[in-house]
Amino acid sequence: MRRGSIVQLVILGSLFGGGAAAVALLVPWLPRPASEQADRVDFVFWFVTAICISIFALVAAVIVYSLLKFRARPGDDADGPPIHGHTGLEIWWTAIPAVLVTAISIVSAIVLSRNEHLPSASAASGQRDPLAPLVVDVTAQQFSWLFKYPGFENATSSTLQLPIHAPVQLRLTSLDVIHSFWVPQFSQKQDAVPGMVTKLVITPKRLGTYDVICTELCGLGHALMRSEAKVMTRAAFMKWAKSQGSAANPGNAAPGGTSGKTLFVSNGCNGCHTFKPANAAGSIGPDLDKLPDFARRAGKPLDEFIRESIVKPNAYVEPGYQPIMPGTFSGLPPQQITALVKFLGGGK
Repeated sequence: MRRGSIVQLVILGSLFGGGAAAVALLVPWLPRPASEQADRVDFVFWFVTAICISIFALVAAVIVYSLLKFRARPGDDADGPPIHGHTGLEIWWTAIPAVLVTAISIVSAIVLSRNEHLPSASAASGQRDPLAPLVVDVTAQQFSWLFKYPGFENATSSTLQLPIHAPVQLRLTSLDVIHSFWVPQFSQKQDAVPGMVTKLVITPKRLGTYDVICTELCGLGHALMRSEAKVMTRAAFMKWAKSQGSAANPGNAAPGGTSGKTLFVSNGCNGCHTFKPANAAGSIGPDLDKLPDFARRAGKPLDEFIRESIVKPNAYVEPGYQPIMPGTFSGLPPQQITALVKFLGGGK
């Protein structure tokens, strides 16, 4: 190939490669990473993207050069010369993709292995760090998430509370159908499957609140199956965890009986229901200020009706509303359910 042709190919390749690189780099395709695992996943993404852009630039340059250089002239109806192949070229275009695919596989395997690794619980002082690692049991059910912290007296929450720079192992399961846990800023997904426990390791690196989304079509309320992951400082997390432990035991509640209100808010009830004592103004579910009327229509004492509505939410569905309240709250510790019943029954 003449030098002029090589220069033309280089110019065309640079143009196509530069254009593709501009599209890749200037458009915010990925959310800003909020975990160490997300950084590794992003590295794989950009590693593969760089390879794809290089191949695209080469192929596009050769195609455009061939169209311009070897196009048929006006009035030329003759057959082109026969081509019998080029063994060397065929070896190169087989060997190079094989090397690139192997490189992608190796990099992906290393990242996957590192992302699945959970550091052991150890501390330089010899004392056990309660956050190394932190274990969270995640229960999915149509159509909500419930997060339980075994290391903190089984404190529960409808939002995922995480300390920054602490490795966290999520142990996921489902009570009904297959769900899929996903936080875009963490760049990882994991299915929650009935009858088995799947695991996901997260090490948050940026403070903030991020959406928790179910990415597996799971029924009528799939679009509503959302929660939040809140990344906070270690001190703030420890304070929250201890307050949840106190809320779980009404005997440890602060004067004035605020434990029920704490549980009502932390379990996300205020996102769906209106309830004046909790300053809640949700509209997805029934107005809980009218619970006495609902209990009368259901033909049950108020406290019994409230308890049943928590553990078996579809036993009675107020007319005009869909049966989409999840049954995950039946997994709350008995003390927490009792505190919620007392709060909802008397607003204290």
